[in-house]
Amino acid sequence: MNQVADGEIVHFDNVGLRYGTDREVLSDVSFTLFPGSFYFLTGASGAGKTSLLKLLYLAQRPSRGMIRMFGADAITLPRDRLPAFRRRLGVVFQDFRLVPHLSAFDNVALPLRVAGVPEKDIARPVGDMLDWVGLADRKDARPATLSGGEQQRVAIARAVIGRPEMLVADEPTGNVDPEMAIKLLRLFEALNRLGTTVVVATHDVHLLTKVPDSLIMRLDKGRLSDPTGALRYPPRRSSTPSSGPLAGPLSDAPL
Repeated sequence: MNQVADGEIVHFDNVGLRYGTDREVLSDVSFTLFPGSFYFLTGASGAGKTSLLKLLYLAQRPSRGMIRMFGADAITLPRDRLPAFRRRLGVVFQDFRLVPHLSAFDNVALPLRVAGVPEKDIARPVGDMLDWVGLADRKDARPATLSGGEQQRVAIARAVIGRPEMLVADEPTGNVDPEMAIKLLRLFEALNRLGTTVVVATHDVHLLTKVPDSLIMRLDKGRLSDPTGALRYPPRRSSTPSSGPLAGPLSDAPL
């Protein structure tokens, strides 16, 4: 599917979320994400960052409000359309979530195989992606033999192998050292330059100034801080999206 060339890629309008009968963990959250933008999602522990990300990658539905993604109502989306929708998203988790019995190569290849890509068309893009994240020489390694930084790079490669229109990363630098955190951030930047909308949740305030033109989404007790209105009514920005696995030069930010 092609990226959304005009208009928003995501729009939240007065979204609320509660689990069971507990109080809302997200309240009156409104914002718009445009294609090709880079966002940091930050806030104290318990502010609701992970819950907001779950709404973004369609693992959770809100209790109230409206969510539009890729031009469609994400709340009423029929179940049979969810798999195709989710293929337009890439997700990176703090705890990597690699398949332990699969090699780095097979972990990265997994989304392509699930999508039905012929085996003959898998080796080259997976090899290119592992090279991009600096792990070409570790393609046969199992996750248990990889360092935390290496595992996270495999997880990033797996998340972006299909060139998603939006990448959501939940504390992706939380289990790596500061030097590796910056290197991982450069990978997200490189993908963003090719047109992918990137949302990175982080508690590391030092990262927030590392990406020029990024916007900060700050959650405080389930409410989104937007003092300038830039999140609800952001300036339109042009993007130059590309489509298909590894379309465009990813080699500008190798580790």
